[in-house]
Amino acid sequence: TPKGTCLESVKIAIDTGYRHIDGAFVYYNEHEVGQAIREKIAEGRIKREDIFYCGKLWNTCHPPELVRPTLEKTLKILQLDYVDLYIIELPMAFKPGDAIYPRDENGKFIYHETDLCATWEAMEACKDAGLAKSIGVSNFNRRQLEMILNKPGLKHKPVSNQVECHPYFTQPKLLEFCRQHDIVIVGYSPLGTSRDETWVNVSSPPLLKDPVLNAIGKKYNKTAAQVALRFSIQRGVVVIPKSFNPQRIRENFQIFDFSLTEEEMKEIEALNKNVRYVELLM
Repeated sequence: TPKGTCLESVKIAIDTGYRHIDGAFVYYNEHEVGQAIREKIAEGRIKREDIFYCGKLWNTCHPPELVRPTLEKTLKILQLDYVDLYIIELPMAFKPGDAIYPRDENGKFIYHETDLCATWEAMEACKDAGLAKSIGVSNFNRRQLEMILNKPGLKHKPVSNQVECHPYFTQPKLLEFCRQHDIVIVGYSPLGTSRDETWVNVSSPPLLKDPVLNAIGKKYNKTAAQVALRFSIQRGVVVIPKSFNPQRIRENFQIFDFSLTEEEMKEIEALNKNVRYVELLM
């Protein structure tokens, strides 16, 4: 993001009423997020405990000895004493080192053999040390979740699994599995995504142009985006919409003054295409 954009957006979001902020070291803007939170605390708008901040462990930091120093680096950038949630961003690892996306001379990614259970134990130690209130995962499938859940000597199970989730990709099986294990699904790209072909599968049409979402929106005097967010929330999925547009930041928050009927929920569920926008080709 251009310098200062993230800072302003987070401040507007906090003033609007948002309290859950989803961040990551690899977004390169944690310094601005931390500054926004501290400024709002100084203004007396919020207390630190009002904010729920999620940080992420990047792919180059999976070796157990790197987990705590990586989280400590994030805390230093944020200038906060703890994060509310710390998650393993992806269930695969890159070669450790300074390069965020390490590649060989042919431009191919350099992977690293990873033991997710050992990484998880280091995450548990961060929670025990008070550096993270809760720990979770992201982009994990059922098999990878079971590996952690069935780990001998498990101290803390993942509280959440952050995955792509929206009306075109509803994740019914994963949602059911996580419900059974008291794991909260946090849905990223709940409004679909940008149309950036470098990382987005643009074969699916833009979610917010969907006629069903727009028709239901018309009935409630809401946008397609508000209907999509309401749909996820009514299914028990936590949503983390991203916007730098002040009007849309406010609109995305205005979803608590209406409810979708059972028929409308079924109608939206039927839109599922089982196609990801974010293909994670790496």
